[in-house]
Amino acid sequence: MIERYTRPAMGQLWTEQHKLDLWLKVEIAACEGWAAIGVIPPEDLAVIRTARYDLAEVAQYFRETHHDMTAFLRSVQQHLGPPGRWIHYGLTSSDVIDTALSLQLVEALDLLLQGAERLEQAITRLALAHRRTPQVGRTHGVHAEPTSFGMKLAVWIDEVRRGQARLRAARERIAVGKLSGAVGTHALVPPEVEEYACAALGLAPAAATTQVLQRDRHAEYVMALALLAASLEKFATELRALQRTELLEVEEPFEEGQTGSSSMPHKRNPELSERITGLARVIRGHVVTALENVALWHERDISHSSTERIILPDSSILLDYMLDLLATILERLQVYPERMAENLDRTRGLVYSQRVLLALVERGLSRQAAYAIVQRHAMRAWKTREDYRTLLEADPEVRAVLSPAELAALFDPQYYLRYADVPFRRLGIALDEPAAV
Repeated sequence: MIERYTRPAMGQLWTEQHKLDLWLKVEIAACEGWAAIGVIPPEDLAVIRTARYDLAEVAQYFRETHHDMTAFLRSVQQHLGPPGRWIHYGLTSSDVIDTALSLQLVEALDLLLQGAERLEQAITRLALAHRRTPQVGRTHGVHAEPTSFGMKLAVWIDEVRRGQARLRAARERIAVGKLSGAVGTHALVPPEVEEYACAALGLAPAAATTQVLQRDRHAEYVMALALLAASLEKFATELRALQRTELLEVEEPFEEGQTGSSSMPHKRNPELSERITGLARVIRGHVVTALENVALWHERDISHSSTERIILPDSSILLDYMLDLLATILERLQVYPERMAENLDRTRGLVYSQRVLLALVERGLSRQAAYAIVQRHAMRAWKTREDYRTLLEADPEVRAVLSPAELAALFDPQYYLRYADVPFRRLGIALDEPAAV
């Protein structure tokens, strides 16, 4: 089914086993740092590099110790024998937990960037195919002037790219580690050990730390995710609006055997887009928690820890799912150009009022006089549902400066698409695909 999540890799990043795998990776890197400065003997390091843990043992020890790090260390050390004494040498729990969390968030961001790239490609293909498909533009929900479906989507491409840039910026900020000890002084862990270990892990050492990495980094991560989620919500909201029965310009894929309502067999609801809209609210809510985690007491408290166990995996998994779902929707979106053309004509020519206004000004009328003429007939067309161009043709003041042929030329939707290729060129998108008309 279309709603099935097709990217389980993100969920696997947040399993208990993967977290402990990263903890072990950090512990071994720290030992390699100690060995590099001559503290750990080479023969002990060789044994340490074979370190492992047992997940069931860790769970058992946690029930005894009520401390996840000591439970983990006990399992690791008992499988190493005497060289196990070097594991966690000079470190505090947050040295390992925060550095491993940075690795986890970098991995998550790499997956999110892949998902965002797929979404951008899906939007781009659709935008290119419909860059000259006329569609009425709507402001305040009311018909404004003609645009194209592709130009609408070009705005989305630009926005998704900004979202990707924010993810990359957050990746740069979170790709740091810290092995600086209980309050960040390096008193029991020389900077050289930290620098060696971080380099081995592909991280930069944080310039200055307390017992923890500072939580503005993690808040930026959640905010970057929430901003991209807000963009997805915006796109999904547009799709929902365009699928309304009164508009029906696009439609989510609807599979054989699918039902939209338990009571109304005719229903074809935009429920996938609605799901995206709802999930964006969850991620937005996590931003508040992430921001409140920034202010910790002195060199560290633990108030952030419990919340991060929820907001970081939740935000990451939800956004990954939303990216996957929206890309799938757009890859299979039903687009109805005929309905777009029908809706464009629904106001019987009113959307061309500004062109008429400017043409009258060009022929010598003052803007105030031209506006009064154009608006007078527009208001009548709204009220009586008469054809707008017919009303204008019957006006002596209009006929005095515009011939029927000249007036008719002002009611051409293609005029509004003269520069439809401009946003694509500015976005650096090649225009070698045929555009729908």
